[in-house]
Amino acid sequence: MAPTSTPWGTWDPITPTAVAALFACFDVPWWVAGGYAVELAVGHPVRDHTDIDVLLLRRDHPVIQEVLAGWEWWAADPPGELRPWLPGEPLPAHVHDIWCRPTDQPWRLQFMLNDTTGEDWISRRNPDIREPIAALGATTADGIPYLRPEIQLFYKAKGRRPKDDVDFTAALPVLATDQRAWLVDAITRTHGQDHPWLRRLTADLS
Repeated sequence: MAPTSTPWGTWDPITPTAVAALFACFDVPWWVAGGYAVELAVGHPVRDHTDIDVLLLRRDHPVIQEVLAGWEWWAADPPGELRPWLPGEPLPAHVHDIWCRPTDQPWRLQFMLNDTTGEDWISRRNPDIREPIAALGATTADGIPYLRPEIQLFYKAKGRRPKDDVDFTAALPVLATDQRAWLVDAITRTHGQDHPWLRRLTADLS
């Protein structure tokens, strides 16, 4: 894929396999997220990607500076803007995104910070929706952890950009009954009963 321009510079993302290689020696949980998580769940490419997202627990975010020593780290602070994230600086609770790149190169990787309480993940979309951290993801045959597709689709249900609808359509056939039921409940509790994905999700639940 050709690099993609943004107001903050060019994106040329690394692959999920390269992400797994970067994190191979670090003992913190992480998951490929975004559209790549959907592709890893369905087992084949779905669409082009302009970036790559990795979900990381907020409590573990200092590890990024260890894993990517020699890179630049930029925090979305305030959201919608980027500023340098200084070495050793604890990021405030309102920062959820970190962009990373080797010095003087395109952006390679974006981290999405998620909050926890005890051993539970808490959704930023709706704090009443939470899951055990140990149950957040799955792993490919070659060892790449990725966010469960129903959880990723819940994140995508808010914006419903064209690419989110593409990802939903691709993931729908691989969602088991319990995964569909989870997503129906999460969307209904957060976005109401009129969300357009609900009809397709419930078609096989009756």
